[in-house]
Amino acid sequence: GVDDYSSESDVIIIPSALDFVSQDEMLTPLGRLDKYAASENVFNRQMVARSLLDTLREVCDDERDCIAVLERINRLADDSEPTVRAELMEQVPHIALFCQENRPSIPYAFSKYLLPIVVRYLADQNNQVRKTSQAALLALLEQELIERFDVETRVCPVLIELTAPDSNDDVKTEAVAIMCKMAPMVGKDITERLILPRFCEMCCDCRMFHVRKVCAANFGDICSVVGQQATEEMLLPRFFQLCSDNVWGVRKACAECFMAVSCATCQEIRRTKLSALFINLISDPSRWVRQAAFQSLGPFISTFANPSSSGQYFKEENKSSEDVSVEDKNRIRNQDVLEDVQIRPEDVPSDLRVTNSSINLENLLEGPAAEISRKPPGGISVPADSSLLCTLSSELHQEAASNENDRKPGHYKSTFRPEAGTSSQDSTLLDQELYNSFHFWRTPLPEIDLDTELEQDSGKSPSPEAAPEVPVSCSPNITMATRRELEEMIENLEPHIDDPDVKAQVEVLSAALRASCLDAHEETGSVEKRSDLQDEPGINELPNCKLTQDDSVPLICDAVECVDSTPHYAHDDSDMSTSSGFSPEEERRAKVQDVVPQALLDQYLSMTDPSRAQTVDTEIAKHCAYSLPGVALTLGRQNWHCLRETYETLASDMQWKVRRTLAFSIHELAVILGDQLTAADLVPIFNGFLKDLDEVRIGVLKHLHDFLKLLHIDKRREYLYQLQEFLVTDNSRNWRFRAELAEQLTLLLELYSPRDVYDYLRPIALSLCADKVSSVRWISYKLVSEMVKKLHMATPPTFGVDLINELVENFGRCPKWSGRQAFVFVCQTVIEDDCLPMEQFAVHLMPHLLTLANDRVPNVRVLLAKTLRQTLLEKEYFLASASCYQEAVEQTIMALQMDQDSDVKYFASTHPATTKVSQDATSTASSTY
Repeated sequence: GVDDYSSESDVIIIPSALDFVSQDEMLTPLGRLDKYAASENVFNRQMVARSLLDTLREVCDDERDCIAVLERINRLADDSEPTVRAELMEQVPHIALFCQENRPSIPYAFSKYLLPIVVRYLADQNNQVRKTSQAALLALLEQELIERFDVETRVCPVLIELTAPDSNDDVKTEAVAIMCKMAPMVGKDITERLILPRFCEMCCDCRMFHVRKVCAANFGDICSVVGQQATEEMLLPRFFQLCSDNVWGVRKACAECFMAVSCATCQEIRRTKLSALFINLISDPSRWVRQAAFQSLGPFISTFANPSSSGQYFKEENKSSEDVSVEDKNRIRNQDVLEDVQIRPEDVPSDLRVTNSSINLENLLEGPAAEISRKPPGGISVPADSSLLCTLSSELHQEAASNENDRKPGHYKSTFRPEAGTSSQDSTLLDQELYNSFHFWRTPLPEIDLDTELEQDSGKSPSPEAAPEVPVSCSPNITMATRRELEEMIENLEPHIDDPDVKAQVEVLSAALRASCLDAHEETGSVEKRSDLQDEPGINELPNCKLTQDDSVPLICDAVECVDSTPHYAHDDSDMSTSSGFSPEEERRAKVQDVVPQALLDQYLSMTDPSRAQTVDTEIAKHCAYSLPGVALTLGRQNWHCLRETYETLASDMQWKVRRTLAFSIHELAVILGDQLTAADLVPIFNGFLKDLDEVRIGVLKHLHDFLKLLHIDKRREYLYQLQEFLVTDNSRNWRFRAELAEQLTLLLELYSPRDVYDYLRPIALSLCADKVSSVRWISYKLVSEMVKKLHMATPPTFGVDLINELVENFGRCPKWSGRQAFVFVCQTVIEDDCLPMEQFAVHLMPHLLTLANDRVPNVRVLLAKTLRQTLLEKEYFLASASCYQEAVEQTIMALQMDQDSDVKYFASTHPATTKVSQDATSTASSTY
């Protein structure tokens, strides 16, 4: 039997795969390359493409072999199989980088052999090959592997040819996309000369909306590359066409890139042209366009920010920063003045506070500082911003009300008037700018002399010299505007004419209306006419009332009060008592500002309207909340009243995602608004977030230190009582919440006194050190060590000693081994971070640390061996000192070296490189969750 089966005629010899391997090993790298490149098997040729880089590395020492490999790449590029060509193109960036690194051996290899393949594949018939070549081209440009000359002469001409009118539609669309994406990489010069003309043509492609859509989507990138001049001269007309395209996808793409386009234009075009264009997109018939426009509204508004005034300078501890905004301070400091009025920066108060009861209101408002004007880029002198004027007026009234028993202010006015020597042209420009539709705030605020009764009782009247009046010619245009405003105010007040105060107010306004009708040419008789007007019934009954012809609406004068005997000014410095009969339209004017076009701000404020969620986007409120800090920074803190109501609405939104967005940014908004507005408007909302869902609370917690450091020390201490609440979460498994709390408490140590740290932060830190999750405990060890450092450095250091004693009692002698292990971790951190002088450590902590050498749990002894060997003995104190502490440490280490546990022996005997607490913790498997 056995012999029959072993006959040679019945044996079939099957060649082993090892035989092929041995045959390949006998071939040279080029031989193997040629063998498989000529194979009819597609997978073999794909393998050749993948192995090209390895082959090049093998033959890189021989220049001729390298050139031979590159020539074979050219032959492989002509492969009829698309998968092979795509595989080859994926390897080209790596091969090009190799050629660049070995440039001396294979000069011009990329330019001669590889770049022609990449350019040729851009027009390949196979979609996958084209996509791969496009990705390769962008990667090569990003790594700067293509010479500038090659970009101009070999890449750009091909792309321009591919975007020709008779080109394939898909290829044309892809080529336009590549041109747009490569523009930032090739720079302004090449983009303007070679790419921009064809890009402008593609924006007007009437046949292919896909091309126009690609152009619109990348419009912002092109604008940012070519700069302001080319954008305004060549691109903006095309952008206007794309924004009115009949395909909604093109308009949507325009809305998405609107901010980038706006950044590349000047302020004038942004305000006059782009804002109107954006309003059209917001009211587009397509819901998708409106949705994209509203998402871009906040970023677009942020482009109106003034770079010179948007930088925030937050107050020092004893400085008030809300009274006058940073923007207005900067305007006052930097503005130019009229010819005959020279104001140096030191002449203008840097911080216009009114806390000093001895401030002279008359000098502040009517002195030379009142004549300040600023020059816009065009060189035209215009008055200081009226928002500052309004803010000053209201704040000074409030201060006067609080100090009326301490001082008597002189008669003061809030109008800015040019000197008599100012030319009539400058006066006209001044008036037009001050009281145009942008600067005029709602109804004129009444000027009230709060000490009227005192002056009447004492028989004193204001000095005529206190406020000299200089007649100035009227501007006909301004007269028309002010007449309209006056007529509206009188019409709104007439229903309440029965009220004596309102009646007096109407009489004053009527007199002002008649004054505004005076002919501008009758300047010579202006003084007599003014005296005639003051003889009108009702005027003489108002003490201290002056009607001035300042080319503007005369403000209601000092003695005109509202229904209440003491005027109450709303927080936004613009609202008055509703008993005066102001309509909702007039109330709306309180939100008028001059930083951004009012129509844009109105649209932004409407994003909280519930109807927007139904007609535009269900998450529109979230987009509003996301961009609110940027909008607030643009408007400046002096216009915060425009956003306050919107912010409060968002803070109480039903969607937790909206509140979460605000919680994550409230610390940034606090920096923008300053300490007083933060305390008044943000702190209540911050307190609400502290009691919200965990998803909202985490936003507050992540920036807890950033927010609390902006508050006054007394307000900051109030939150010490609430920190304990962060230990309670909706889900006990939410350990990341507690880990973040430990991180924030470490930062908060610097904000509180040693007594507060010991009384309030210490219990939380010790609780976190015993957390169930090891990641929380590791961060808490760092927290406790920093706490030990702070309390020890305090005077006297009794808090530090008490904390150390508590650590020894609660952790060093803990009945649970995990607590004793935590004590070793804390000691290790204290040593590593030098939180205690080694002398103090040796006295207070080391004796208790060494007693753990006899611990019954090996994990504790392992960590102790690591700490002593890798951390403690590294300190100079224990290396150079021949004290009893060094001897005790050496005896403990010797005992651990004879431990029964092999791991304890190992770490007590060797000296591994790792010494970090986190690495030690992860190496102790039983200490993890």
